Amino acid sequence: MFEGPWGVLQVVANHEKRVARHLSIRSLEHYLPLYTERSRWSDRTVVLERPLFPGYVFVRYASSARISLVSTPGVLRVLGDDSVAMVDAEEIDRIHRALADGSILRPHRGITVGTRVRVRHGVFAGVEGVVTELRRDCDVVIALGATQQFFSLQADLRDIEVLSRPSETAYLRTTAIIAPTLRTISPRPA
Repeated sequence: MFEGPWGVLQVVANHEKRVARHLSIRSLEHYLPLYTERSRWSDRTVVLERPLFPGYVFVRYASSARISLVSTPGVLRVLGDDSVAMVDAEEIDRIHRALADGSILRPHRGITVGTRVRVRHGVFAGVEGVVTELRRDCDVVIALGATQQFFSLQADLRDIEVLSRPSETAYLRTTAIIAPTLRTISPRPA
């Protein structure tokens, strides 16, 4: 086992567990943080294990093992190099301890301030806006046609479609309101 930071593998969507099995077979140190979630199927409710970071697996390796990593089925690429795009061992350790202690960690879509979005569901499906703050739910500010009067709609972050991301310098804030773009479009079919 190696000391120091963890590398990041970008993997094919929904193949995280398969990649982790291949890494185990190849005796490569890896970590795939998983959380449990109840899912209702048509005939029953099941508990599923899902990746906390969909599309990524963390790995520590010697530089001589890089070819073995890249050739692992399901791996798209190794992010960064020896000093860039590495995750500090302390951060991975915190995540590991929190999950082991029963803390509730869930993936977040990473919507940041300045992200252009569209409401995907409900009566206001198709309305566009720009994120100005983030919290569990967000308010979408909508313009009422020619009157230029505004009102807000509370929307779940799962019901927001990202249209374009702001510059890389925007950071995640603690609350989100979606500011108006003063235009609506007809809803897209689901």
